[in-house]
Amino acid sequence: MKFIHTADIHLGSAMNKFPKEIADKRKAELRDTFKRLVDYARENVRAVILAGDVFDSDAPFKKDKDDFYSIVKSAPQVDFLYLRGNHDSASAYTGEPLPNLKTFSEEWTVYDYADGGETVHIAGVELSAENAASVYSSLNLPKEGKNIVVLHGQVGTAGKDGIDLKRLRGKNIDYLALGHIHKRSEGKIDDRGEYAYCGCLEGRGFDEAGEHGFLLLDTSGETVSRTFVPFAARTVVEADADISSAKTAHDAYLCVKQQVKLNKNDLYRINLVGETDYETENFAADVKQYLKDDCGFADVKDKTEKRLDLSAYDNDRSIRGEFVRQVRGSDLPEEEKNRIIVYGLKALEGRELDV
Repeated sequence: MKFIHTADIHLGSAMNKFPKEIADKRKAELRDTFKRLVDYARENVRAVILAGDVFDSDAPFKKDKDDFYSIVKSAPQVDFLYLRGNHDSASAYTGEPLPNLKTFSEEWTVYDYADGGETVHIAGVELSAENAASVYSSLNLPKEGKNIVVLHGQVGTAGKDGIDLKRLRGKNIDYLALGHIHKRSEGKIDDRGEYAYCGCLEGRGFDEAGEHGFLLLDTSGETVSRTFVPFAARTVVEADADISSAKTAHDAYLCVKQQVKLNKNDLYRINLVGETDYETENFAADVKQYLKDDCGFADVKDKTEKRLDLSAYDNDRSIRGEFVRQVRGSDLPEEEKNRIIVYGLKALEGRELDV
């Protein structure tokens, strides 16, 4: 059997890290991506595991809530196993009972699926301050069949949102489907089981850059295998462009074009970096304007630094001057000398070191 593992959809998210026009588009795209996921599920899977934070808040907008339940209702052949996370922990599910919307509570709930002699048990619990210490001892899964556990929290931390992997060892878990962390990651529980965060479905800001989608689970083999399926409407990208050679904003734009692979559909944060002899105060705004037809959106940050004139330290009687002269007089390669001088002067000035 096949299942979808998704989480942290955050329907209703403000998307306020983008300008309003882009934010409004992203809100609609997020709803549409969930709809597309359900269209995919109709043809490919038995159930969709929603490992928390379907909504962005405990009081979701009526439009987002109505859309969610309408989309779930439109796919009666697919079960939706909805475990609430820290963002939507107090959300009511729906006034209308939906046979294919299965929910969890603060006690372990198990849903069983069988097909052609194969049995899959999917167990989940919503973590709280009251049950955080007791959930591990109360989990009892059979050795036979495949066991999938669903939790929303952070591995390796304490408190109600913490997940203690050590206490899940020896519990007959084949796959632990996690939500809460918006970047994909995975690891081992014990000799039998593995865990994975699927990441969020869409990047909602430049802190969620990279490829996003869901994990497709297959229980037909000896283990629960998983395949990442890229599914986001757009990719959020953060990239550096070295404009040390640029004399004008247009030169800087050409550096960006040469160094960053731009896609008309995607959203970019471009950091202009390097050392320059020129005033770059307006470069970021001008480069952003030049990029408007090359991608879906570009946010440009000027992170360049003034190129050092080392000859100015020849007669400088300060600690900085002595430091520069000592390094320049050493037997180190020129490239190494320059790197040491740049970092050393930054350190002496109390500036942040970008190493």
